[in-house]
Amino acid sequence: MNKLRIVIVEDEPVTARNLAHVLQTIDENISIEASLPDVNDATGWFNNNKKGYDLVFMDIRLADGLSFDIFKQAEILKPVIFVTAYNDYAIQAFKNNGIDYILKPFDEAEIEQALNKFKRWMAQSPQNENAQPFAQLLEQMKVLAKPYKKSFLVHFRDKLIPVETAKIAWFYTAHEIVYVRTADGHQYNIEFTMEQLEQQLDPSLFFRANRQFLINRGAIAEVDFYFNGRLSLKMKPEPPEKILISKARVPEFKKWMDS
Repeated sequence: MNKLRIVIVEDEPVTARNLAHVLQTIDENISIEASLPDVNDATGWFNNNKKGYDLVFMDIRLADGLSFDIFKQAEILKPVIFVTAYNDYAIQAFKNNGIDYILKPFDEAEIEQALNKFKRWMAQSPQNENAQPFAQLLEQMKVLAKPYKKSFLVHFRDKLIPVETAKIAWFYTAHEIVYVRTADGHQYNIEFTMEQLEQQLDPSLFFRANRQFLINRGAIAEVDFYFNGRLSLKMKPEPPEKILISKARVPEFKKWMDS
């Protein structure tokens, strides 16, 4: 039986090693061809190994950028299974095109399910690596890699006012209305959902703190330890209620702040 050749693109060494171990525990016929930590290394490897793999497990947010950048610089014609902490519309688009995704922290059952999905896909079109669902995925990536919004046009009285994204301190939702507060204290209503905003904002600058708040790192004045392993954020300007980071999201928040 031929080896199933897998490439891992993941910037956390512990996660990469754990994923490799889980994969080879599930199927001893799996060969890990490469474990690549960032966009730069992955781009170089894929450009030099166009046919040296069968499947890719890939994180979305890497140390030097988003993994979508790899697809701008290298041709990847094999299926990709995304392993990520970000459950957003981009992920959903990949799933709709027949490519699976796994949310961190993952378990063995989820990895095995994704592998089985890949094997079924290959069994249906073993001679056609460029099958239509995967071609559609690549087109989706081109769309998703577009630049993030630089400004928003908001209603204020009888006017439309452009608000620069960089000057927004945080977005806040209450009673199905989303508000935007600027660094200089102005507040406006905005006609987007929080989920839509997450898709349009640069994740290196904005973080979904909880269901109510999407925050700009530049507006964080102080981070305090809170009860039960949570964190409390002090913001400038001050928000209408306390912003708490849940214990489960603390590692992701720390990684975001430390990047």
